[in-house]
Amino acid sequence: MKIAVRYFASIREAIGQGGETVETRAETLAALRDELIARGEPHAGALARGKSVRMAIDQVMSDEAAALREGAEVAFFPPVTGG
Repeated sequence: MKIAVRYFASIREAIGQGGETVETRAETLAALRDELIARGEPHAGALARGKSVRMAIDQVMSDEAAALREGAEVAFFPPVTGG
């Protein structure tokens, strides 16, 4: 399925882009995060399992067990973002 992935704050800076369209087989946010980490750097460092990363699906805060669907917008951001 295709989903839109958005990166914010320090994660965006580390990855070097604000977003991308991703073709994925992941069924959950956890599986998507693992797929992105498996790409290697810079995704591996920015989304590493040891880091605190917040996630949302279609602008609703979600935990890693949340199910993905075709056309969803997924956001990754650090726990504290400044404005």
